[in-house]
Amino acid sequence: MTESKRTIGEIVAKDYRAAKVFENHGIDFCCGGNVELSVACTEKGLDLAAMEQELEALIRGPVEKSQNYSSWELPFLIDYIINVHHAFIKDNTAQITAYARKIAEVHGAHHPEVIEIASLFDTMAKDLMAHIKEEEEAFFPAVKRADSERKAGGTPAAKDIEMIRHSLSKLAAEHEEVGDAIHKIRSLANGYAIPDDVCNTFMVTYQKLKEFEDDLHKHVHLENNILFQKAVQLGKLP
Repeated sequence: MTESKRTIGEIVAKDYRAAKVFENHGIDFCCGGNVELSVACTEKGLDLAAMEQELEALIRGPVEKSQNYSSWELPFLIDYIINVHHAFIKDNTAQITAYARKIAEVHGAHHPEVIEIASLFDTMAKDLMAHIKEEEEAFFPAVKRADSERKAGGTPAAKDIEMIRHSLSKLAAEHEEVGDAIHKIRSLANGYAIPDDVCNTFMVTYQKLKEFEDDLHKHVHLENNILFQKAVQLGKLP
């Protein structure tokens, strides 16, 4: 299969360094990762041959083991997602929510976009907390049990396969909703450009929103394009 026929998600799953190229061109590699490279280039008005050359130049050479996420065992990948990305959400959402509300109160009259940003982030934060709770308490344990059973040469429990089957579509849909929300926030914030007439809290809020978006992109990529795909194969699901 040529790179042009691979999806954005498949390319980044194969080599995470490709994410930088897609970010530079405004191509969504996490929630929108199921689009073929040729289609993504057409949608963005980009030259496919030039894009393939740029990807080849960036990812030339072996992938460092620390970034070869698709080669990781499922339990290790799950623990990484929990300890790095879920921890980031838990550690940062409350502070960003408070900052966003504060700048909405102080700067909302002259920058009405921050009022909508505060509302969007508040809803997204609550949804994300419920989302990661479900993953940690139900989906991830089922995947780990099924993976362990497969490695032992057995058949995963029917209840675990059903949990995986039920959760995959639901969690992927929730990723789409979160992705739409963070993209709308970025648009409202004009790419997190800092206006001239704002305070330090405003600047810090936008910086933290940018950090949150960057972490979310990698987080959703690891789940959508690697973990979920492995889970499908694990359960031999259609």
